Amino acid sequence: MIRWLRLAWLLTCLSGTVAAAGAGDLTVPAGFRIECYAAGLGGARALTLDPAGVPLVSVPARGKVVALPPDRAGRGADVVTVLRDLDRPHGIAFRRGHLYVAETGRILRYRYDPTRLVASDPVVVVANLPPGGHHWTRSIAFGPDDRLYVAIGSSCEACPETDPRRATIVRYDAEGAGEEIVATGLRNPVGLAFQPTTGALWTTVNERDWRSGEAPPDYVTDIRAGAAFGWPRCFAAGRRWLLDPAVPAGAPCAGLTLPSLELPPHSAPLGLAFYTGRHFPAEYAGNLFVALHGSRAGLAPAGYRVLRVRFRDGQVAGVEDFATGWRTGEQMIGRPVDLAVGPDGSLYVSDDHGDRVYRVTYSAR
Repeated sequence: MIRWLRLAWLLTCLSGTVAAAGAGDLTVPAGFRIECYAAGLGGARALTLDPAGVPLVSVPARGKVVALPPDRAGRGADVVTVLRDLDRPHGIAFRRGHLYVAETGRILRYRYDPTRLVASDPVVVVANLPPGGHHWTRSIAFGPDDRLYVAIGSSCEACPETDPRRATIVRYDAEGAGEEIVATGLRNPVGLAFQPTTGALWTTVNERDWRSGEAPPDYVTDIRAGAAFGWPRCFAAGRRWLLDPAVPAGAPCAGLTLPSLELPPHSAPLGLAFYTGRHFPAEYAGNLFVALHGSRAGLAPAGYRVLRVRFRDGQVAGVEDFATGWRTGEQMIGRPVDLAVGPDGSLYVSDDHGDRVYRVTYSAR
């Protein structure tokens, strides 16, 4: 049985194993290599690394969190189910050896055994997150302040919210107490990552859609406590705030925080990760990788790639493509979701449409 499982994995994964260049392949810069690490998971979403460096990925469509320990070839051929029967689990994070998992309406903490890849003794840390809605994912991350940060999207396209935690980033202490709204007006914040040198929180935001098919820019931004980003009344475009004519009259767009980096509309930025490894060339240290999930069917193609964002003095200094090829014309082979840096400095990329986890490595030879 194991032999057949490995064969099925190999056949699935080989179709996604690609070198650094080639027509129709995923492409990465010279010296890098992107390969299929695992496949057939059921819709791979959020990524993290356990205390032993084993990748874990959430599979919301199947209510699971799975571990992907490397085999002798360095690939995640064995898929170990760590948790099952969850309600759309998305965000996953570790703190002091405990595994935290964000379902759509609550956050749980588990004892975790990295030698057996077993999670046990669940404790509900946050019991009453606003569940479901237009945006159901709940991403989580622990900050330098040892507090638990949660990204909560809006319940609708553009509307007044009855729950003030919608379209915000909220934080708690590690036990789920001390709830505090950190930033507001974020239509659908997804990725959460802390800049290693400054400790600043960064997030990705999917902006509104208009019935015409057009939309304002999506964006990536740093977050300061108390910042307001305009949704639903206002949106940022061209480094200024504009009123959305489709939203009933209300407060003007004054005193809002402009996002750090605007992206093409419908790019759908999701996961992001600062590069903290030493495996890549030195100029990648501290760079931010951003997964662009890509536009929906029927819209002009945008996204379907991983961006590299460079910094100078903590500010964005340049943006370029790092991994591309998930979509060429009308042919789509996948949609990047999340990113994680491994203990060896490699970069993992999840893809829920192609249902794979990729691994990016570097060799100067």
